[in-house]
Amino acid sequence: MKKVVVGLSGGVDSSTAAAILHHQGYEVIGLTLWLMKGKGQCCSEGMIDAAGICEQLGIPHEVVDIRDVFQTNIVDFLVTGYSAGITPLPCSQCNKTVKFGPMVQYAREKLGCDRIATGHYARINYDEATGRYQLLRAVDRNKDQSYFLYDLSQDLLEASIFPLGELEKTDTRRIAAEYGLQTADKPESQDLCLVESNGSMRAFLDKYLAPKTGDIVDTTGKVLGQHDGVHHYTIGQRKGLGIAAPEPLYVIELDAVNNRVVVGDRTKVTQPECTVGRVNWVSIAEPSTPIQSEVQIRYRSTPTPVTVIPLENSRVRLVFDEPQFSITPGQAAVWYDGEKVLGGGIIEQFT
Repeated sequence: MKKVVVGLSGGVDSSTAAAILHHQGYEVIGLTLWLMKGKGQCCSEGMIDAAGICEQLGIPHEVVDIRDVFQTNIVDFLVTGYSAGITPLPCSQCNKTVKFGPMVQYAREKLGCDRIATGHYARINYDEATGRYQLLRAVDRNKDQSYFLYDLSQDLLEASIFPLGELEKTDTRRIAAEYGLQTADKPESQDLCLVESNGSMRAFLDKYLAPKTGDIVDTTGKVLGQHDGVHHYTIGQRKGLGIAAPEPLYVIELDAVNNRVVVGDRTKVTQPECTVGRVNWVSIAEPSTPIQSEVQIRYRSTPTPVTVIPLENSRVRLVFDEPQFSITPGQAAVWYDGEKVLGGGIIEQFT
């Protein structure tokens, strides 16, 4: 019998993934990662629901305490980033360093298993011609999570199964109901786990970063108002600035060194190119010459044509066919060839 460790958060997606594999004849072991204390979809209540699903399916349930790993790789990562004036994206970081990596390691070392599965909406294909595992978009484009998985290594892709990749979300709910899963009607998580557990990103950051009053200035340096911490702002933000102006103003720079928030009109936050670091080439090997692709600079942004120019030290330059609004340092840029994820990385700066 094929053995697989399924990451269970206590939600309907991971529950259905476990049920599908169980009914396909896999020997399934449920694994829940204890990430943080207190309220949160992936922790306290989720752990109880995950245990209930395992009891329903008659499969073992393991809980692994990795709160220290989560604290270092996600909480400290976010706090450091926001305090430096960038807007970090925790999900891709979490998937590689907190979830998939530790899950695979635990499965191999403790459970004698080489495969893991999750409830992510994405697909994996092996390309015999190149010998690489390819990461593909999910069939359900509205639920597609490939953007957050761009940083997975070839080893992690080889070890992973995504049972929901070929399904629409409505199919997942239907299958969960057919199997009688207790999570079939459970509401979806609507935000980051840290936001859900703290009420808002501001509330989370305020636990770690003290208010620090500074100036809101225009591009000439003229003071237009005051702020209570650069970590409360992000590039492209228009609402909540607390200043009056004859035309809409947007955050165009977070100057953490001088504790200033710089604002300007929309043209100042629309850029023709940017650089990207910490690049992971996924479905193809790193090219030696520029390639044409489509890129998403945010999870829900529309893919836009781009030229990807390889640079040294795992970096690229992205040159957009049309200038893009609100390119945000710390967020991920992920480039595609149709449904195939070619690569991705973290936006460093716009030029």
